[in-house]
Amino acid sequence: MNNHQQARIGFVWPGGGSEHDFYQFLEETGDRARLFITCTRVGGDGDNDHDVEALEQTSRLDWLVEAALRLIPLKVDCVYWPCTSGSFIRGRAHAEEQLRVLTDTVSAPSGSTSLAFIEALRYSGFRRVSVLSTYPEPASRAFESFLNEFDIEVLNMIWLNAPSGWDAALFEPELIIKHIPRAIHPDADVLLIPDTAMPSTFAIREFESCAGIPVFTANGVTMWHAMSLAGLTLSDSRFGTLIAGDLGGKVGSGLS
Repeated sequence: MNNHQQARIGFVWPGGGSEHDFYQFLEETGDRARLFITCTRVGGDGDNDHDVEALEQTSRLDWLVEAALRLIPLKVDCVYWPCTSGSFIRGRAHAEEQLRVLTDTVSAPSGSTSLAFIEALRYSGFRRVSVLSTYPEPASRAFESFLNEFDIEVLNMIWLNAPSGWDAALFEPELIIKHIPRAIHPDADVLLIPDTAMPSTFAIREFESCAGIPVFTANGVTMWHAMSLAGLTLSDSRFGTLIAGDLGGKVGSGLS
């Protein structure tokens, strides 16, 4: 950790409407980390950024580097790409290459939301999942393919067809709870809810009560992993089974 009183987490931010979710989470967990956001370019026209073609643009390495350069003067302890779809859309190799260029640019450990899902699954020992996706079907299928590259079996998946992150940001917890029973497979170890644009951290306990199994949301795994990369331990039962530390295992170190 740096010489500052708080750990410093740098986000390369793709937009959407969930910024408050991260700031409030840090406040509620003791203000041990400070969040710095630098915005990156995204594909599409603002109304269709969940289209596969738009997501492939969003995932561009040069755009990530362009934004990450602005984090260098801030001396962050880790740099994070908190974009689920922009990190899984081109598959595992590209997701891992994104972390390599971020680490090389900022000289700090790096992570991304899609790979944080993988870290959380490894940590917990889970391999059979249900997925409740906010995306349209093509992007949802791309997430399934990404999980398959890590030998994660998707037993059931539903999608809610949000055309953009801005639309997903408007989804209330009640809507997600309504669809959880339809998403759950009886043999699933865990329910995954991707999309960093949708505020979710403060609803994880409600989701788990409805699902009857652990629930990993995009924002939950992002903060769980980012704080670990920044040198902080996290255990808080208010934010679901993963963040409570109830699953055992060892948090991965990301790329440094």
